[in-house]
Amino acid sequence: MQVSLTVWAVTVSVVLLLIGIDLLTASRKPHDVKFKEAALWTLFYVGISIGFGIWVFNTYGSRYGTEFFAAYLVEYSLSIDNLFIFVIILAQFAVPSIYHQRVLLIGIILALILRAIFIAIGAAALAAFSFTFVVFGAILIWTGIGLFKHWDEDPDPNDNFLVRKLRSSIAMVDEFHGSKLFVKLEGKRFATPMFLVIVAIASTDLLFALDSIPATFGVTSETFLVFSANAFALLGLRALYFLLKGLLDKLVYLSLGLSIILMFIGVKLILTFAHEEFAQIPKIPTVLSLGVIASILAVATIASIIKTKSDPTAHAHAGRITAQDEKIGE
Repeated sequence: MQVSLTVWAVTVSVVLLLIGIDLLTASRKPHDVKFKEAALWTLFYVGISIGFGIWVFNTYGSRYGTEFFAAYLVEYSLSIDNLFIFVIILAQFAVPSIYHQRVLLIGIILALILRAIFIAIGAAALAAFSFTFVVFGAILIWTGIGLFKHWDEDPDPNDNFLVRKLRSSIAMVDEFHGSKLFVKLEGKRFATPMFLVIVAIASTDLLFALDSIPATFGVTSETFLVFSANAFALLGLRALYFLLKGLLDKLVYLSLGLSIILMFIGVKLILTFAHEEFAQIPKIPTVLSLGVIASILAVATIASIIKTKSDPTAHAHAGRITAQDEKIGE
């Protein structure tokens, strides 16, 4: 897939423009985002993503168009799981609802920056060492197994090593001061709870980047498609949060479905490497991957609806996909 510098420049410019629009929206007077506003923004971002995928189909052919949609579907589903973690962080730190969209926007921008870095590293590693497919595959299988074991548990942001370290090493106040990270009281500088929230969000973004980038490379090895799928999936995350805020709790089996998807893509990556070494070993076609991923998400969603109808007390968990939090810095 030959992508010109002009196409790269236009795509990155569109992403930056959309980030700018989000920044302007979030910088207005803090307010609770209502369902209608969230629905319109979600439709806007999904529409742009579908339009981009159709453009890839028409410009570069059905193979790359299918790969984009498969990568986008993987990233969008992982982004929903990312939302679970954001919900837990916002709730456990008791962030006032009027500041939720600002926190989410900061989290999304950090996620975009971190994923761009990991995409560049991953693309270089794959170009230099084809065995990287096996490494990425092993990471996804290990993550998928961990999530499968703990799909019905929630991570505790207070277990985060960085959060614990900061709590014990810097002067802090207990109350929020708007969206400020630091305040000066009686001549002394204090960190606010918002600072800990951003630290928790940033470390979560780092861990999700470590999981999601190999997953995207599992359905396409094209750096342009990996970047665009990640960018478009993340850009709509803030609006999706407010749209699904009341429904996230109903997706009981989403984390379980995602664990199976991660393991499936991990196996696909390993088979891709094996096919390059031994032609008689088949690899999993992208169209089949797209079908499997969509089917797993559909089954997880339908099963969740059935479960919550039969048991109104059932609720979704984030899954301990970030169970390795406590290992950061230790």
